[in-house]
Amino acid sequence: MVGNEYLFKLSVNTMDLGQIFLESFLEAKEFKLLPPEDSRRPDLLVFELSRDTTKELDFIQSLLDADKVGEVFLTSEHTDPETLMKAMRIGAKEFFSQPIKKDQIRAALETFKNRQNHSGPKTVHKSGQILSVMGSKGGVGSTTVAVNLAAALTDKDQNKSVALLDMNILFGEIPLFLEITPKFHWGEITKNIDRLDETFLMNVLSRHDSGLHILPSPGYLNGHQAPTPAMMARLLELMKKHFDFVIIDSGQTTDETSLKIFQMSDQLLLVTILSLPCLSNTNKLIQSLSTYGYMEKSRIKVVMNRYIKKSDLSLEDARASIHGELFWTIPNDYTTTMAAINQGKLISQISPKSPISKNFKKMAEAICPMERGHDKKRWGFFKRRT
Repeated sequence: MVGNEYLFKLSVNTMDLGQIFLESFLEAKEFKLLPPEDSRRPDLLVFELSRDTTKELDFIQSLLDADKVGEVFLTSEHTDPETLMKAMRIGAKEFFSQPIKKDQIRAALETFKNRQNHSGPKTVHKSGQILSVMGSKGGVGSTTVAVNLAAALTDKDQNKSVALLDMNILFGEIPLFLEITPKFHWGEITKNIDRLDETFLMNVLSRHDSGLHILPSPGYLNGHQAPTPAMMARLLELMKKHFDFVIIDSGQTTDETSLKIFQMSDQLLLVTILSLPCLSNTNKLIQSLSTYGYMEKSRIKVVMNRYIKKSDLSLEDARASIHGELFWTIPNDYTTTMAAINQGKLISQISPKSPISKNFKKMAEAICPMERGHDKKRWGFFKRRT
């Protein structure tokens, strides 16, 4: 930076594209173009990739590693997932798919200035809650609970941000439940854990129409680096800073990585149904996790799924089996639930007025009652001021 101006260089292949960038920089102000022969270090390099992206990205990475440029914005006519991922890996801050709109460039330049200006707006880090959802046995509906609870939390307050993480390595089904086709999964993060930062994370996440941010599992075995406890600790600490809630579909795994996730979770929602094997497993899991110090018993919440009043076992039988209370009971609605799964929709989209849809809304309210009370008080304060 010289005086009050940020220095930038432009390397694009056509005059028309160069003109779009120059006009955008001029409108954003505080930027000065360096000619190609100028040896001064630019604060920002805008570079257009051609077809030989591998060599060009290696070149860009060498500039960043040697600190010969501050930040890099990339643009290309070709936006295949592999190129996007390589761009993220080398640390590019922006990637503009062509054709480019000036609004995109201006927004990126404002973000650039905010990052550079230490006296400017700073990123407000959240202190989000981590909620793990685990099934006491396969097929009890833990993914249904995780997906629809996450959506209910998002719907409850659009100002709250919610991320949904699928830790079922091989059998992750969240994309099917939400009918999305993510470009990336958390295998990309485990392969590039050293480069994990806010920009990388947000580029890997997929956004659902409901507002949910999704980080799916690889869904197949393809030599992906399995997440270690240290990797998950780093990922979850970062996600907590950027989301109000991180909902994790944990499946039924109890390996070291899963136990680390439980330790970091504010609550573990242990999903069960009214059957003796499930209730027995539920009791074993509660005792094992609490006895060996992985989670305090008070943080383990038992969720009774698919509850039918006229069942061989009663809720009182369930309490006796687990030696504790039930946190929540979800009514059985096979038709609505299966219709939602098979159509790739949320239960609230299939049947918003159904008892099971209302039940998930109430569950979301029960999980964050203090937040609602806090919001009411804050709004009241501003109302008095005006």
